Amino acid sequence: MPPAAPSSSGNAAQLPITIRTLAILLGGLAMFGPFSIDTIFPAFPAMGAALGADKVAMQQTISVYLAAYALMSVVHGPLSDAIGRRKVILGGLAVFTLASVGCALARDMGTLLAFRALQGLSAGVGLIVGRAVIRDVLHGEDAQRLMSQVSMIFSVAPAIAPVIGGWILGWSRWPAIFWFLVLFSAVLLLATWRVLPETHPVEARLPLVPRQLLRDYIGIFLNPRFQRLAAASAFNFGALFLYIASAPAFVLDLLKLSEQQFAWFFVPTIGGMAVGAWLSGRSAGRVGGARLIAIGFAASALAMVYNLGYNLLVDVPRVPWAVLPMSLNAFGIALVFPVITLAILDMFPRQRGSASSLQAFTSLVLNALIAGVLSPLISDSGMTLVLTATAFLAVGWGFWRWEVAAMARVPSLPRSPDGM
Repeated sequence: MPPAAPSSSGNAAQLPITIRTLAILLGGLAMFGPFSIDTIFPAFPAMGAALGADKVAMQQTISVYLAAYALMSVVHGPLSDAIGRRKVILGGLAVFTLASVGCALARDMGTLLAFRALQGLSAGVGLIVGRAVIRDVLHGEDAQRLMSQVSMIFSVAPAIAPVIGGWILGWSRWPAIFWFLVLFSAVLLLATWRVLPETHPVEARLPLVPRQLLRDYIGIFLNPRFQRLAAASAFNFGALFLYIASAPAFVLDLLKLSEQQFAWFFVPTIGGMAVGAWLSGRSAGRVGGARLIAIGFAASALAMVYNLGYNLLVDVPRVPWAVLPMSLNAFGIALVFPVITLAILDMFPRQRGSASSLQAFTSLVLNALIAGVLSPLISDSGMTLVLTATAFLAVGWGFWRWEVAAMARVPSLPRSPDGM
């Protein structure tokens, strides 16, 4: 393959692949996590009937997956800091492929949940380690552009996953969805083995000493700026994830659509996220990171105002009006996420994997609680969904304003190239 074009960041010019190829591969690696969640949504009724599980029990296929994902997310990053990014990604893909085979062959709820947990334990390598790969090879606005490109590709997954799941369910039974995941992860495994270089050189690696790792995690987690940024990002995304986790109830029960019509919810939502990610990349070097975050939160707030007003005016939500606020909310999130993530990684240049893991862990714990506890309690009402989502957005905005105020008190603090 041709070498990457020269860049202002040191390692990019030495990569044996183009930045575009790297973006496509990292985007694909980030996709197989969301595919694991969203592809099975249309099959919930069929799976529940086949396995003797009610709606609440079926929701545990999401919460168990997310809990395992969160638990292992604290390991993926530091493991890649110690042995290299490539090995960790390849190992995770291999485990995920085998776990998907187990899900496809499961004939009772206990077995399915066990293999869903194994999927969750391995699925984080693409997203978490991929972030560290980006920061290994690029800096400043170049890193923001690549992060935004990966986000654009990644954002396609939740849109097409339930559509694919519905199509598969139309001509086969629900295990075929997991066989699709087997094929998808196997293709990624082959592509990673053939294309992805090692971006974390031996001389930069850290020893994998549990006691030192624990000290590093405690140091990162107790850092007040990390806490503010990670919480702002997690609660901001939580406002949208509440609807994603509640998609079976929202689409099938509230919108009265069929298993093949999940695209009505996911396509506008992820379309908004893709546009926001594109705009974030185009704005790199032109618009300051703090300003992009402010615009993103404003867009999400406008979405909540519209959503609240719509639910007050109608008794039964209908497409497309009921899904338009999700599109605007996703647009705002896509402006916020790349900037905050790069700011966190820049805080810990020798522990990027650990910082990425802990940021992911923070968000995943919240998402697991949303999917397993909160969503089953409130997803039967459009009004309770929007009120809870608004509360999440308000908390995220509060943490961001806290960060702005804290940074204003320390003007001498070095800033990252994106202005954060």
